[in-house]
Amino acid sequence: MKKLLLSLFVSLAFSGITFAAVDLNTATKEELEAVKGIGPSKADAIIEYRKQHGAFKKVDELGEIKGFGEKSVDKLRGEVTVGSAAAKPADKTAKK
Repeated sequence: MKKLLLSLFVSLAFSGITFAAVDLNTATKEELEAVKGIGPSKADAIIEYRKQHGAFKKVDELGEIKGFGEKSVDKLRGEVTVGSAAAKPADKTAKK
């Protein structure tokens, strides 16, 4: 039995399955919706927040969006991240 469990663990570990956090600054609506706790309206709100305020600097900024309380932000903390887009300046060629 131990060998079976060990074999199962090893095969899962090397199966190529990875769970990456979703970057709030680059994720599409569909990618955001794939996160447990983020539905279509919250995904839209995140994208709208990005448009109005620029890139997220930290995950805690989710709390500034309607529908995201302290508890929901804490639950999402392991599922979402703020990537390098936060450090990049705004694209000056984008349409305003």
